[in-house]
Amino acid sequence: MTYLITQTLNGLFSAALLFLIASGLTLAFGVMRIVNIAHGSFYMLGAYVAYTVTARTQSLLAGAVAAMAGVALVGFAVERFFLRRLAAQPLAQMMMTMGFALVFRDAALMIWGGDPFTLPYPPGLAGSFAAGDVVFPLYRLFVVLVAAAVGVALWAVNEKTLLGAKLRAAVDDPEMAGGTGINVGLLSGLVFAAGAALAAFGGVMGGPILGGYPGMDFDLLPLAFVVVIIGGMGSLKGALAGSIVVGLVDNFGKALVPELSYFTLFAPMVIVLAIKPTGLYGRA
Repeated sequence: MTYLITQTLNGLFSAALLFLIASGLTLAFGVMRIVNIAHGSFYMLGAYVAYTVTARTQSLLAGAVAAMAGVALVGFAVERFFLRRLAAQPLAQMMMTMGFALVFRDAALMIWGGDPFTLPYPPGLAGSFAAGDVVFPLYRLFVVLVAAAVGVALWAVNEKTLLGAKLRAAVDDPEMAGGTGINVGLLSGLVFAAGAALAAFGGVMGGPILGGYPGMDFDLLPLAFVVVIIGGMGSLKGALAGSIVVGLVDNFGKALVPELSYFTLFAPMVIVLAIKPTGLYGRA
């Protein structure tokens, strides 16, 4: 029972990180129908920027703020000056983001080198939590709680605010939304920037455990896509459900049958798509 509880908590930690990444990816798709291949690069850039700022300021909080702000600006610029020119051209947008992913990867290698690193733990979260025979790192529990808070905040903004109403209108009928005075272009840019910032925040949250290294963008991107495909492209509820499914299945698969880890990861996606091609909460 102790082993089962520990592995479940590890799976929820993985699900929390995946939700931070996948929620930004599904936001961008939900508003602009952009399959952003560069989304993993935003995670990577967030980790690297946080590492640089934290090393200079000795503050992980300052590193997180700088990472989110800097990567959000990068994301806004990519959408405003490049992707917006390719509106309604999904293949061209996908190829453009693939190009940016390769550029960001080489830029990170030139600026920061190829040495792996880890971010420091926040003060007071370097220890472990013990409940009976179960001992679990405090920081991992903290990441789960932070991801839950982010999920609640995203739901509240989407369902309870004027900004959320404008966002839903832009998703359902962008032409009609523009006719009512909503600046759909600016809204799309801000949503894309928010998605990039969420990915960067995921990089900061995962930094003390997973660290940073060249190539981590393409290591995490397939997991994020599996999450949004299972949950349904464009659905925050789906991103949450998909993150939990992928986090638990991937963790137990690697722990119990490591030689079949890729099968256990992609099998749920195949099953869900066979039963419901739009994903659990996706719309046709």
